Amino acid sequence: MTPRVAVIGGGLAGITAALRCADAGLDVTLLESKGHLGGLTHSFRRGELDVDNGQHVFLRCCTSYLDLLRRLRVLDKVHLQPRLAIQVRSPRLREPVWLRRNALPAPLHLADSVLKYRPLPLADRLKFAGAALALRGVDPASPSTDAQSFAGWLSRHGQSERAITKLWDLVGIATLNAPATDASLALAATVFQLGLLTDAAAADIGWSKVPLRELHGDPAKARLTEAGAQVLLGTKVTALTRADDGWRVVAGETEFVADRVVLAVPPDAAHRLLPAGSVSLPEGWAARLGSSPIVNAHVVFDRRVLDEPFFAAVDSPVQWVFDRTAQSGVDSGQYLAVSLSAADDLVDVPVRDVRERILPALRAVLPAAADAGVRDFFVTRERHATFRPAPGSAALRPGAVTAAGGVVLAGAWTATGWPATMEGAVRSGDAAARAVLGVAGVHDGSTSRESKDD
Repeated sequence: MTPRVAVIGGGLAGITAALRCADAGLDVTLLESKGHLGGLTHSFRRGELDVDNGQHVFLRCCTSYLDLLRRLRVLDKVHLQPRLAIQVRSPRLREPVWLRRNALPAPLHLADSVLKYRPLPLADRLKFAGAALALRGVDPASPSTDAQSFAGWLSRHGQSERAITKLWDLVGIATLNAPATDASLALAATVFQLGLLTDAAAADIGWSKVPLRELHGDPAKARLTEAGAQVLLGTKVTALTRADDGWRVVAGETEFVADRVVLAVPPDAAHRLLPAGSVSLPEGWAARLGSSPIVNAHVVFDRRVLDEPFFAAVDSPVQWVFDRTAQSGVDSGQYLAVSLSAADDLVDVPVRDVRERILPALRAVLPAAADAGVRDFFVTRERHATFRPAPGSAALRPGAVTAAGGVVLAGAWTATGWPATMEGAVRSGDAAARAVLGVAGVHDGSTSRESKDD
């Protein structure tokens, strides 16, 4: 008989695991509590606007995520920079500066940009290379590495507080969802080694040209259905108990027995559903792992104020700003999204107060917006956007396989070695599917087969 697999959770991790298992011929049922797939990468309508819950980008080194886009047949709906280029603005500079890669191999590909990086004094720019070379030698898999803070390590390697906040955090806070002071050295080393210090092209930035529901949720439902999987939306699993012939999955009036279960849910939900003793982690691991919020301030101006698709800011409460006009259906003016990572100080602040803080700061780094009218201003918040990537967090991240035979875990918070990114989520789904297929004795030939379809 064909093994039946229940995938609980329809984010990128659950989508990936479900597709891998369905492509391998298993009987898959995916259950998602919300009314859509995509998890934390979704979009919604606000009047005439298509609004993403937050700005999500990826890098060229995110190979597993790109493989998922191929499987979903949406690779043509993203844009990937041919060569890394980040415009950086500051209220202290009359003109923006650029971080661009040149034609040299890593890590020399950024040398000239860093040497011209005017937000820092020359002495700090000259010390960057030494720390970058040293970071290449850090072992991200070592527990002693994970126990250290990234900022502490940078300070010991000659990086000033200015250099940490204006250069290292420029990339780090967006990818780790934490400043260097609060981030594990192991996770930071993974980001910088893979993204900036090994392959010159690895950090080229990509983003969706369409609303996220058109990139992830809707095509995922279509591809899963084509592969023979059953997708149950608006179906929250409340209990998972052992049955004589597998695992009983209970979700309201829906109840069935599965041979294998993939728990692709947030850590607190996984902790609640897992049988006692399923993971060898410290007591209260899910609560101790914690979460970190992301806030997005959305501004619709009455005219065009930005000529680039995005920019980053320093010396400002503004972090990263993205042009969302084309993706959102705005036919006049310009729609900008200000992405604010590690936003503990803003997640509970009223919209009026966020506006009073962010709008003047945005105008200070974007002079063209100084006298532009604001048609709309609103805020989206992901209170638990990622796990908190603090020093020591690796000991709180379980692997895919659990002691509850037949139950495996997926999610960007599991032990992927990556921070909580779309790439990490997809990698966790791949790992969960490999565990399921290995136990079921099924060969996973989905990657090669589906690549031919594209």
